[in-house]
Amino acid sequence: LALESKEETDHYLGYLVIQTADSRNFLVIDGQQRLTTLSIIILATVKCLDDLSKKDIDSENNKKRKEALMNSFIGFVDPVTLISQNKLILNKNTDDFYRQYIVLLKELPKSRLNSSEKQLKESFYWFKEKIEKKFFTGEELASFVNELVDKLFFTVIKVTNELNAFKVFETLNARGVQLSSADLLKNYLFSVVDKIDSNKREIDELESIWAKIVEKLGNQKFEDYLRFFWNSKHRTVTKKNLFREIRNDITSKELAFSLLRELMDSVDFFIALQDSNSDFWENSPETKTYISELKLFQIKQTNSLFLSANRNLEMKDFAKLLRYCVIISFRYNIIGGLNPNEQEEVYNQMAIKLNKDNKINFKDLEKIYVADTNFMNSFSTKSFKNTTRNHRIIKYIFSKIEKQKFGNDINWETEFYSIEHILPESANETWGDFTEEQINRSVYKLGNLTLLEKNLNREAGVKNFPEKLEYYKKSNSSLTKDIANHFETWTEEKISNRQGSILAKEAKSIWRLDF
Repeated sequence: LALESKEETDHYLGYLVIQTADSRNFLVIDGQQRLTTLSIIILATVKCLDDLSKKDIDSENNKKRKEALMNSFIGFVDPVTLISQNKLILNKNTDDFYRQYIVLLKELPKSRLNSSEKQLKESFYWFKEKIEKKFFTGEELASFVNELVDKLFFTVIKVTNELNAFKVFETLNARGVQLSSADLLKNYLFSVVDKIDSNKREIDELESIWAKIVEKLGNQKFEDYLRFFWNSKHRTVTKKNLFREIRNDITSKELAFSLLRELMDSVDFFIALQDSNSDFWENSPETKTYISELKLFQIKQTNSLFLSANRNLEMKDFAKLLRYCVIISFRYNIIGGLNPNEQEEVYNQMAIKLNKDNKINFKDLEKIYVADTNFMNSFSTKSFKNTTRNHRIIKYIFSKIEKQKFGNDINWETEFYSIEHILPESANETWGDFTEEQINRSVYKLGNLTLLEKNLNREAGVKNFPEKLEYYKKSNSSLTKDIANHFETWTEEKISNRQGSILAKEAKSIWRLDF
């Protein structure tokens, strides 16, 4: 598209981060895939020129074009040894295949290829097919490459070591340019193994373990998993300083392999922490419930402690830990809105202690357990704006209170119920005894909300309060019926009283721990 566009004279390919000590040889930190892809495109074009020459189509000129493109962009082949001296050297998992087959324009093997070699082979054939369908003469093929290299450009950043490269990554990411610091970490671990009497089998093994971890994680960030894992065994480190800590700690082949194998051992459990339906929890229904609740809360600060617990605790103790963390998270994060960094520090310290002692002291969690008085005060004034996540949290809160107060089970994940704003979101000063200022203060408070079946909610709409009571009486939610039984009018004072005297009192006893 970039080449076909008459308006676009140039096409930007992003940042290229390279490391060099002599300004002649460069290690590509970020941009390996883009450079490899461009190389494959040029080699596919060269192969098309070679095919024309072998068919005796403008043979001499096409040979010259082929040699010119090879020397300019790919490298040269020693005429005696037939060994290619390439400008681009790939990793040990693919370079032999690239150098011995693709660069030499040989027929590519049909079997006994690793996954990376298969991808290179498929890419080469895909580009060659597209190119030979579009360009039919040697002049057209050579012009295509010239136009390609003229239009495409990078922003090149040179660094002198991996640490500087990581700082570049962090700066660019902070500015919205998404670069993969996982690639930098991978390159470092591979360099540690490569420089200490390595062989191809060790590099292949390292590549295999890495690929399996990344494949399992899917959309989840490798860097996040790595940081939680690291903090489950070491003093707390921020994402910014993670690479420095690993670089200082992992200095041998044995340590590099040990780190990756331990990451591999824990990755399935880490993924299961995000999925209450995972097979990990099939024999523990209560654990499924707690995992689901933590996911609803979007709590990640617990991950390092949970990874440590997976290595050291029995399932019944892990379930107890989950319950404690759910209650603490509800008080601390959902209702209190307190600093999660301080909370994470406590969890990480417990993780390290658990690794050392092989047992957990639940009383250590008391440091981040919000006291009853503070919790009641925060709950009594809590408001939830109308977002999808808040909608689910409100349903969760009311279903728990429904169960506690009336023994009535309502699944908070059901779509049958919705959140009813008793004082409607679209209310104006003609709705009840509210000023505009009181409406703004009250409409999203918990005291103004309740569970109501969707069909009844639609019918109640924005009717006035006495009319709404008729719909509340029909509800299967006892909390909602309770409004019809105990309130004849609806005011800001009654919203506050319901929230502080009724709902907060129930919440205090539901989300409660006794240390």
